[in-house]
Amino acid sequence: MDTRTGLPIVGMVGGGQLARMTHQAAIALGQSLRVLAVGEGESAGLVAADVTHGHHTDLDALRTFARGVDVLTFDHEHVPGEHLRALADEGVVVRPGPGALAHAQNKLLMRERMASLGLPNPAFVEVKQVSDAVKFGDDHGWPAILKAATGGYDGKGVWQLDSADEARAQIPELLDAGMSLLIEERVPMARELSALVARSPFGQGAAWPVVETVQSDGINTEVLAPAPGLSEAGTQRAQGLALRIAEQLDVAGVMAVELFETHEGGLVINELAMRPHNSGHWTMDGSRTSQFEQHMRAVLDYPLGTTDLLSPTVMANVLGAPETPTMSVDERLHHLYARYPDVKVHLYGKSERPGRKLGHVNVGGPIDESTRAKARVAAHWLSAAEWPDGYSIH
Repeated sequence: MDTRTGLPIVGMVGGGQLARMTHQAAIALGQSLRVLAVGEGESAGLVAADVTHGHHTDLDALRTFARGVDVLTFDHEHVPGEHLRALADEGVVVRPGPGALAHAQNKLLMRERMASLGLPNPAFVEVKQVSDAVKFGDDHGWPAILKAATGGYDGKGVWQLDSADEARAQIPELLDAGMSLLIEERVPMARELSALVARSPFGQGAAWPVVETVQSDGINTEVLAPAPGLSEAGTQRAQGLALRIAEQLDVAGVMAVELFETHEGGLVINELAMRPHNSGHWTMDGSRTSQFEQHMRAVLDYPLGTTDLLSPTVMANVLGAPETPTMSVDERLHHLYARYPDVKVHLYGKSERPGRKLGHVNVGGPIDESTRAKARVAAHWLSAAEWPDGYSIH
């Protein structure tokens, strides 16, 4: 408890942009989020007053950090499960708990649990030897999707195998490296959706409008909130699915359920994330309660905020350009706001490098091509200092 404010202290493991934006939301709740960052200059470390340096794989660093907080939470899923269980056994309040978080850390465990609950999963099997994958592909059809059970994100740790020969060529090297693998059927999908929910330890749940996510090279580049053309029944089905998962896994905090929508309108679970999520960045400007405020409320076991839509919103990620522009970010912002004073910009204070998530923009308005184009153009301008539509700053 912070004796100056009379409020409990929340510590977040990880110093990236999710911690930075959670800190922004925490301020209004009287909080100054404490952050465990790997090193100097991380996104949250530039804004939070109380930053400890230590690695999330170092149990002693985690223990020391946890002593000074009332609740421990995360901006990524990379803390070893055995460390989390040790902390919980020692009385640290960990939210989400290690039992829940394991399902976001291990895709095989997640698939097995979803199957045991009778929830919509692609067919899958663990790959202990090449023949497991070959038999699966021959039985379920090629191409099939090979995944690392742990450690993958933003398209990393995921491979499409088009044939048994590709499986024989690729898998031995991965197994020899000690990687835990599973293979799944490739879901014929119309689009990708995300159902973002929050759950408190008390058991209260809240769901935001279901969104459509647009991927490029495995990275989410655009979010459409709410998902265009999704029926009320489809929305309720996706939200109900996500809330049920949160309850069954005893999640505390924000959770994103990434979904495939099939051409027949069915839903298939892709992955889980138990933290604020890129598909929820639109909530900072488009929802009554942002995902970051809601995560704080949830881990503190406060009653959750309403998730009403304030405005349909398009979110576009600002990714590092192949070549860093000579124009400064400051000058880029000047020109962006001169052209689009209504665009909401969220930059993460990161140095520029190709493909790196540097920030995002939110654009309110109907989810049509005009709003989407404005978001894409604004994000591209901030990334590359060039207007893809040929607009002249002069």
